Amino acid sequence: MKNYFISKSKRLRGTPYTSRVEKQGVTAYTIYNHMLLPTRFEDTLEEAYHHLKEHVQVWDVSVQRQTEINGKDSSRLVQLMTCRDLSKAKVGRCYYAPIIDHNAKLISDPVILKLAEDRWWISLSDSDFELFAKGLAIGLKYDVNIFEAKVDIFSVQGPKSTDLMKKVLGPKIEELKFFGFDYYEFAGSKHLIAKSGWSKQSGFEVYMEHEKAGLAFYDKLFEVGDEFNLKPGCPNLIERIESSLLSYGNDIDIGDNPLECGFDKYVNLDNDLEFLGKDELKKVKSEGIKKKLMGVKIDTNEIAVTSSINIYDNSNNLIGELRSGSFNPMFKQVIGIAMINKPYFNASQEIKINLDGKNCTGKLCDLPFI
Repeated sequence: MKNYFISKSKRLRGTPYTSRVEKQGVTAYTIYNHMLLPTRFEDTLEEAYHHLKEHVQVWDVSVQRQTEINGKDSSRLVQLMTCRDLSKAKVGRCYYAPIIDHNAKLISDPVILKLAEDRWWISLSDSDFELFAKGLAIGLKYDVNIFEAKVDIFSVQGPKSTDLMKKVLGPKIEELKFFGFDYYEFAGSKHLIAKSGWSKQSGFEVYMEHEKAGLAFYDKLFEVGDEFNLKPGCPNLIERIESSLLSYGNDIDIGDNPLECGFDKYVNLDNDLEFLGKDELKKVKSEGIKKKLMGVKIDTNEIAVTSSINIYDNSNNLIGELRSGSFNPMFKQVIGIAMINKPYFNASQEIKINLDGKNCTGKLCDLPFI
């Protein structure tokens, strides 16, 4: 697949770390929330995959913008937008929570942080969530403030991430539980750090509110990171598909509802909570879903997915579409994430697909792959 340059402009914001990653050898960007997201460094995609699974990387993921919602009606508004029950949410915890509209269609799939009883951060996937939230608040006359917080995240990911963070921050960082967050001091400022990140290799996300201290923190990690084989990195396509970490805008979008995407445990219908799309989700659950997100294993060793690709059965019936895919060294074939139509969503269903003019065969499977 031919690569093209992205022309920088005022509309495509850099991040506080852009100067760092460019000195560290970034070779490609994509656009995410109107910002530059590094997608490749000097290593190949497969080399970066192996390094991530064995060592530790620091990622510039400032593109995960934080929409802050605070005020008297903040909890009411946050709950209105998600089908996940947040009535017992605790301060200091992160919650993966599908955001849906009145038709139960996915607006975004963020991680939500509860900072105080009347203060929340919505850590966004690539979506225009803030306008959606403001429209609801204005229309319903809720007493809230909604704005993009000045927060820029970098992520520390990989099996050696705890050892690296411990060397910089001390042993207290080991007490942080998965999807919990706390404040840690460095360079005279306190930084919110969460035990989270867009990989399954263990890691942390540093929510930088103090730029000078945050950059000093970033630089310190690289200053002491050689013993852990630290490298700059970015979300890895091979690892995230293998781990079945979904990408909004690629694997799932506003045409899908949470039940079709396998988010059943985040869909809480047996309660008195008020949220958008609840009646529609009850109807979908009663009648059954008409499509389902599944895995697919394809008997080939290369692929480039830049748009959905039709999938057929052996009788040439259109059964769904491939939405993401990559060659996987563990499976020694291409694996991908696909939306499959009823009645074809059965594991081991044989499939046919045309990839760049080449006819390939494969099978469906359940998610996650591992």
